[in-house]
Amino acid sequence: MSIAPDFRYARIILLISLVGMGFGFTVLFAILGPLGREVGFSEIQISAIIAASSLTVFIASPRWGRLSDRWGRKKVLLIGLFGYTFGTLLFATVFHMTLIGVLIPVIGFYSLILARVAHASIMAAMMPSASAYMADITDLDGRTKGMGAVGAATNIGNVIGPTVGGLLAGITLLTPLWFGAGLGAITALFVLFYLPESPAVKHPPTQRAPRLKYTDPRIRPFIAVGVLMFMGMALVQQTLPFRFQDVLFLTAVETAQTFGAAMGLSAAASLASQMLLMQRIDLKPFQWLLCGVPVLIVAFFLMAIAETREMLFVAMFLQGAAMGVAGPSFMAGASLAVSSEEQGAVAGVAGSCGPLGFTIGPIAGGFLYQIAPDLPYWFTLVIYVPLLVFVIVINRRLSMNI
Repeated sequence: MSIAPDFRYARIILLISLVGMGFGFTVLFAILGPLGREVGFSEIQISAIIAASSLTVFIASPRWGRLSDRWGRKKVLLIGLFGYTFGTLLFATVFHMTLIGVLIPVIGFYSLILARVAHASIMAAMMPSASAYMADITDLDGRTKGMGAVGAATNIGNVIGPTVGGLLAGITLLTPLWFGAGLGAITALFVLFYLPESPAVKHPPTQRAPRLKYTDPRIRPFIAVGVLMFMGMALVQQTLPFRFQDVLFLTAVETAQTFGAAMGLSAAASLASQMLLMQRIDLKPFQWLLCGVPVLIVAFFLMAIAETREMLFVAMFLQGAAMGVAGPSFMAGASLAVSSEEQGAVAGVAGSCGPLGFTIGPIAGGFLYQIAPDLPYWFTLVIYVPLLVFVIVINRRLSMNI
C-alpha cells in the first residue's frame, strides 16, 4: 500500500486513535439491552434510543464530511472526539438518574433520547474525517487496503470495547460508559498533540465544499449495498442481547458479560479477516463483497436456529469475519469512485449509510422480536438474498467493463 512518505507516522497515529473510537462505538451495545431492561424499558424503547442516535448521525455525517474538506480533517476529527467524550458523560448521567429514581422511566426515556441525539450530532464528525484522512494519504492502488486498515484499527477497539465493557459491568452497568468517556478524552488529546493535518487542500472559506447526492451514479451501487447491509446488521445487532439473555436464561450483568465476550470474538474475527485477507490479497471492492455477503447469510441462519451458547458464538464469529471484508470494501469502493477533491463529501455520504441502517434496523428488530424471538434473523436473511443477487450482477457488470 502506497502512502505519502511524510505521513507514514501520521497513519500510525490515526490508526491508534481509531482503536479508541472503536471502543467508544461498541461499548454501549454490550450493556444497553440489559441496562434498559433494568429500568423497565421495552425492547422497542431500547431500540428507539439507538434509532434516534443513528438518524442523527445519518443527517449529520454528510455535513461533517464536507466541513472536513473546508476546515481540515484534524479539526473536524477533534470536534467529534471531544463531542463523544462530553456526550457520553451526559448520556451516562441521565441513565444514572433514571436508575436511582430521580427521573421516572417515561421522563428518563425521553431525556435519554435527547441526550443521545445531542451526543450523536457531534460524534458524527469522527468517522467521515478519519476515513477522508486515510483517503488523503493513500493512492488509488492502496485505497482498499487503506480502508481495510481503518476497519482493522476500529475492530481492535471493537474487540476491546465489549470485552472490557462486559468486565466493567460487573462493577456497575454504567461503569463502561464512564470508562469510555475517559478513553475518548485521552484519544482526543492524543490526536490534538500528535496527528498532523492531512495533505488535502482545504477549500477557501468563501468556497462551498463539493456536495454529493446519494443518487450520484458513481456511488449509487455502493450506497444501495451499504444501506441494505447495515440495516440488516443493525436489526440483528440490536436484538442479539435480548436473544442471549432469553435463550441462555441470563441475568442483566451476565448478559452484558456474555454478549460482550461474543462481540469481542466477532470483532476479533473481523480484525483477522482484514489483516490476514484484505492486507494480503488484492481484490476489487465488489469482489470482497461477493465473499462477505454469503457468509453473513449463513451467520443469520445460525442465529435464527441457535439454542446454545456455542451456536450463538459461532454465528457471531462468522458475522464478524464477513463484515471485516464487506464494510471496508463498501467504503473503499465509494472513495475510489470520486475525485480527490470529493473525499470528505463521499466519506460523509457513504459513512451515513451505516447510521441510516441503524435508524431503520433497531426499530424493525425490536418490533419483530416482540412477535417471535427468531423472526429478526429470518427477516434479515431474506433481505440479504436479493442483496447477494445485486452484488453478483454489479460485480459481473464491472468485470465486463474492465
